[in-house]
Amino acid sequence: MPKLNILVGTMYGGALDVAEQVKPLFEQVGYKVAILEQPSLTDITESDADLALFCISTTGSGDFPGNFVPFVRTLRDQSPSLASLRYGLIALGDSSYGETFCGAGRSLDALLEDHGATRLGERLEVDAMETFMADDAAIPWVEEWIVAQQLKVI
Repeated sequence: MPKLNILVGTMYGGALDVAEQVKPLFEQVGYKVAILEQPSLTDITESDADLALFCISTTGSGDFPGNFVPFVRTLRDQSPSLASLRYGLIALGDSSYGETFCGAGRSLDALLEDHGATRLGERLEVDAMETFMADDAAIPWVEEWIVAQQLKVI
């Protein structure tokens, strides 16, 4: 059974809620799913996971949530090759912050790309100004992502 790690960066629980809401969608198509609330670099470099999904909120002026800062710091410091990493990304933000909208998700996406990881499909950016519950946008995106990326295994 293939494995999916959902790595969560959240300040107030919104990204964790999204992860918990989309987890069953992956289980229904044959994945063993782990939600990682305190992700570490080894979760993507030494994991037996076939796929990663990042659910990340933006705080402040485009900053990473506190629980995600150690992950990003270690990734930047160790600079490992992530050539075997295939991932999707759900970024949560608030467009009233202007240029820093979804800043953490966009920065993470660029960082992963710089290390050779392959994003499958487009990044989902959820705007709190338009979508009250982020999972209202995330669930249909994940359903489409599973089909478009041919991730169904059962």
